[in-house]
Amino acid sequence: MDLGEPLSRRLDGLTGWRADWAGLRVAVLGLGATGFAAADTLAELGCEVLVVAGGPDPDRERILEVLGVRFRLEEDRAAVPEELLDPPPELAIVSPGYRPDHPILLELERRGVPIWGDIELAWRVRDKIEAAEWILVTGTNGKTTTTRLTGHLLRAAGLRAAEVGNIGVPVLDAVRRPEGFDALVVELSSYQLHRLPLTGPGALHPVAAVCLNVADDHLDWHGSRSAYEAAKGRVYANARVAAVYNRADPATIRMVEAADVEEGCRAIGFDLGVPGPSELGVIDGVVVDRAFLEDRHHRALELTTLPELAAAGLDSPHLVADVLAAAALARAAGVPAEAVHDALPTFRVDPHRTEPVATADGVAWVDDSKATNPHAADAALRSRPSVVWIVGGLLKGVDIGGLVEAHAGRLRAAVVIGADRAPVLAALARHAPGVAVLEVMPGEDVDVMPEAVRLAAGVARPGDTVLLSPAAASMDQFADYADRGRRFADAVREHVADRLGGAGDDDAPPAAPHGP
Repeated sequence: MDLGEPLSRRLDGLTGWRADWAGLRVAVLGLGATGFAAADTLAELGCEVLVVAGGPDPDRERILEVLGVRFRLEEDRAAVPEELLDPPPELAIVSPGYRPDHPILLELERRGVPIWGDIELAWRVRDKIEAAEWILVTGTNGKTTTTRLTGHLLRAAGLRAAEVGNIGVPVLDAVRRPEGFDALVVELSSYQLHRLPLTGPGALHPVAAVCLNVADDHLDWHGSRSAYEAAKGRVYANARVAAVYNRADPATIRMVEAADVEEGCRAIGFDLGVPGPSELGVIDGVVVDRAFLEDRHHRALELTTLPELAAAGLDSPHLVADVLAAAALARAAGVPAEAVHDALPTFRVDPHRTEPVATADGVAWVDDSKATNPHAADAALRSRPSVVWIVGGLLKGVDIGGLVEAHAGRLRAAVVIGADRAPVLAALARHAPGVAVLEVMPGEDVDVMPEAVRLAAGVARPGDTVLLSPAAASMDQFADYADRGRRFADAVREHVADRLGGAGDDDAPPAAPHGP
């Protein structure tokens, strides 16, 4: 079915809040934060909106009813709701949770219905209050820290800035905020980037963009590593001032080399080594900028020092890399070097990212629940010499074998949790056969984290770190990674309190390990 040239011309013309959106039939797929924000925005624009979602949300459904938005629950995930096709929508807005092979998306594509993501919609209506500059951040790991840090640096320079997107605040909510913003730092997942057009009226034109790194993740959603990498690379399209890349990651170099950016946009590299011209890096413990100054071939601007970063808790290698990336983005947006230096000491890293929970009996307990893939877990494991590793969850099609092999020598033991336990157990058996492996078996009467903490405490020795760094997503047993981290911290504190009160686990029977 061809929806026709007049509709195509109309959609091409929808490039501002005051364009003719009235009466447009739009289907919104998903009723999470982004889907709800899309439905709310479209209703405010005067569109006829139908929301289709895989699960109920009574509170949001009641609000949709007040807004005049229809709601349809997907009762059969394999079928397309008839209400969605009779008549078909003129436009669909899809939430990131809908995989490209979802039956609804396949049917809409077959019928020629244009499909946008919430990011494209937000870009088109960004001028409701005032059109802020956009700075884009993606990468397998470090996105949230870099996004938050970039916003922090922008605000330190006096700009009205907000961190939005995959970080948890829908961009559509931000562009409608009555106070307006000078800049939006937009964290983008590969799911969101997958839907972004590279050209045309819906294409983004950010002031700067970065892909921090690329490692295997979300392969079940994208289908292959190459498709995942291609989605990440879309972040650089049409960048105007700076395309920031990681010199230590060949994939990001390839992306920048292939990117179609605007005339005058510069490629700005960063890594932990000595920087060349148009790069940021580290010289003798000093973090420097050799990109955003006139005489970059002969001089460098000092941004901070490694001791200063250590005092702020930003001294681990992956965090120093995030600092360099955020500084590059902020400098591209005009933030002075002095403002970067003065703002860094007041920044605090996200909870659940290598966050110390407690130390008792010579054992450190660390919450790295935000490590939802092997690449993220690698950074936490690498910095600790002797680890009792709590690992597992939803692997998202990623092979964990390389991670186990790289760190087998530092593992005291592994405590395996989560739905995808079989590949984790197989990787441990193959690459760490001398490591004791304990397993939290699923069951209605099993409280995962207290049991994992109990097992870990039984094998930990003074000098060890019990590290929750699951290398997997959390939604099999927890609401999200934050819920997983909170439950771990609560269980650790209860364990430590029991130890201090003399009511520890000494009398509990030891778990039978899989290995020695």
